[in-house]
Amino acid sequence: MKIAFQMDPIEDVDINADSTFRLAEEAQNRGHDLYVYTPNDLTFNRGKIIAKVRSISLKRKIGDHVNFGAVELLALSEFDVIWLRQDPPFDMGYITNTHLLDLIGQKTLIVNNPFWVRNLPEKLLVLEFPDLIPETVISRDLEEIKRFKNEFKDIIIKPLYGNGGAGIFRLREDDKNLTSLHELFSNMSSEPLIAQAFLPDVKKGDKRIILVDGEPVGAINRVPKAGETRSNMHVGGKAEPAKLSQRDREICRSIGPILKNRGQVFVGIDVIGDYLTEINVTSPTGIQELERFDKVNIAEMIWHAVEKKVGSLSLF
Repeated sequence: MKIAFQMDPIEDVDINADSTFRLAEEAQNRGHDLYVYTPNDLTFNRGKIIAKVRSISLKRKIGDHVNFGAVELLALSEFDVIWLRQDPPFDMGYITNTHLLDLIGQKTLIVNNPFWVRNLPEKLLVLEFPDLIPETVISRDLEEIKRFKNEFKDIIIKPLYGNGGAGIFRLREDDKNLTSLHELFSNMSSEPLIAQAFLPDVKKGDKRIILVDGEPVGAINRVPKAGETRSNMHVGGKAEPAKLSQRDREICRSIGPILKNRGQVFVGIDVIGDYLTEINVTSPTGIQELERFDKVNIAEMIWHAVEKKVGSLSLF
């Protein structure tokens, strides 16, 4: 197949951690032709969605992991698969790109489906499952957030469309910084804030569960470093092996069919204790860590699902 990755510059990725690199590496091993382009290379021109793409070949050598072909201006409808793998922030630029990808045509498979990526923000999709998530409020109204804090005492507050652990604050019962934080966030953005009851189980780790076409295939546990509330690996969280609990499987059974029906092939969900906290569909991570721990080729599973879907498209 002819495959393009819409992503941030591939020459800058950590080849031992980046999930997009692992997906591309597996695709190369399977004999597919690979191309990359950045979000800034995407254009609508007189009815066609085009991009400045470069063919690539990969090798697992730090500092010398990618070779590029010449720049080509191609219609994205020429590709069998487009991988939407640019990292957040999930801003108007990101949203606009999903609209453009929607226009490519039905003969090209776009993973994950951009219509639903646009309509399934990580911290909002979980609201469809109120019985699975911690107590939550989303609002720009300071008084509503204060009432929530007064009720639950110990809370987490963060920007609604943040990522990688950025901007997450824990406010204990005696913390007096809520008003100041609200002012800070409100001056930076017009988006609401999300506040949740603090989950003490986070000290045991924040479990990242990988789902492929709606089915759980494994998990890693991300444990906060000493003195931290956040477990994201971007801010020093440590990845450890993890097994799926009965509660994890209940959560996956509840959300998996919906994710599959909405074209979300590769998803990473976050679970703290018994609670679902996020459903990551934009650019989920965790493949390489899971493969190292479980000795299972998760990238191969993902490509099996993608190739099957491409085969179904070719019948029409």
